[in-house]
Amino acid sequence: MANTPSAKKATRKIARRTEINKSRRSRVRTFLRKVEEAIASGDKDAAQSAFRAAEPELMRAASKGVVHKNTASRKVSRLAQRVKAVGAA
Repeated sequence: MANTPSAKKATRKIARRTEINKSRRSRVRTFLRKVEEAIASGDKDAAQSAFRAAEPELMRAASKGVVHKNTASRKVSRLAQRVKAVGAA
């Protein structure tokens, strides 16, 4: 357990950041799930609109440090490929 005042403050700060990061990560997952569901349904328009909403959310999470920049870029790239393939096959 933290003994010094600075260590106690650090644990409070960490707890606050953890809550914020948790909600951001959850929000990103929700947006990604909407894209996945639209792709699974085969609806190209819905998939594209869901992707347009999800991309900035993912990049925002990357800029806030919730996910790594390269991870966010990789996910966006792979999703874009899959959305493009919907209806083309």
